[in-house]
Amino acid sequence: GQYLLHRLAYLVPTLFVISLIAFALSKSAPGDPVELLLRRTGDEQMDELASTDQGYRETAQILGLDKPVFYFTLLPAAYPDTLHRIINPIHRRLVINLCARYGRWALAEAYFNALQTYEQSVPDKPREILIESRRITAELYHTDQGASIRPALERLVRLHPSGNKEHTEAKKFLAAFTNMESNPSVWNAYLPGFQWFGLDNQYHHWLSNCLRGDFGRSFRDGQPVKSKVWAALRWTLILNVLSLLLAYGLSIPLGIYMAAHRDTWIDKGSQAGLFFLYALPSFWVATLLLLLFTHPDIGLQWITVTQISDYPAEAGWWARRLSDLRHMALPMFCLTYGSLAFIALQMRNAMVETLQQDYIRTARAKGLKEGQILWKHAMRNALFP
Repeated sequence: GQYLLHRLAYLVPTLFVISLIAFALSKSAPGDPVELLLRRTGDEQMDELASTDQGYRETAQILGLDKPVFYFTLLPAAYPDTLHRIINPIHRRLVINLCARYGRWALAEAYFNALQTYEQSVPDKPREILIESRRITAELYHTDQGASIRPALERLVRLHPSGNKEHTEAKKFLAAFTNMESNPSVWNAYLPGFQWFGLDNQYHHWLSNCLRGDFGRSFRDGQPVKSKVWAALRWTLILNVLSLLLAYGLSIPLGIYMAAHRDTWIDKGSQAGLFFLYALPSFWVATLLLLLFTHPDIGLQWITVTQISDYPAEAGWWARRLSDLRHMALPMFCLTYGSLAFIALQMRNAMVETLQQDYIRTARAKGLKEGQILWKHAMRNALFP
């Protein structure tokens, strides 16, 4: 009882660590989920929405990306506790770099707000000014170096005629940067800051949904992830169960046969062949089998490389099962041959040890047939390992 409780006590933290790793992998996956969702349909209206900050923010809120990532953060004191509300990854990276360099969130926020205000104030015409201002602001979103920021801001001030709205916003923008550069507090970047966010965070909602069996929807096609996983898991389970049955079905009789012919050329040849198969990498064997049995120019093209479900709907049950088996033949072989050596040799060694027991000698002394001794008496005890 104590052993069971001891093992169960390890189960909860182990599952917690596994969930943290899975969540971290999902967050670090390449690509922006907001843009993937907005551009999924290929609609021009959705593409235009994706290019606007409002559309990006609204979509991120639907996905829950405007919430804190975890229950708490332990970041330098220079960073704000509302950093998670800056949803755009490019914007967030800029704010983090500014806070780390200058150490004052209030001044970095003023600079960032001035950047966005100026960007929104630039009119569509004249086009030359629009293109140049967009190019400069795009550069400013990717740099926190003062030596690069100041010349870019001075170009923005000179770009617009004196006295108009854009010129005024550009000067405010330059003033915000000058204030941030002139009043740094770099020591804030080295002081720890702890923020507690409670249960309303991305990890908590992700874990709660997973425990309920809700894995969300695909960003690419909008289909439930659970149905996509089950479609792949079904055939994975079928292939693994069949390959496991096939491996044991072949290995146990082979191990018994090898033990019955111990130290003969049959035994030694079988061991050498099994070790040879065990040494072959499965991915390499799979590639060779594909070339040999499916490629029309190189191989025999006995098997067509199509989806396993690509079969006429009016086909009968047996025809479908035969088609499934034909598609599963190569994967099952690649999953099975590597296990043959391990199971067969384990069965052989167990049988060799069992055949040396006293009760086997007694059975032979009674005149029992060798096959009956092997399969009825020895195999039962040899199966325990």
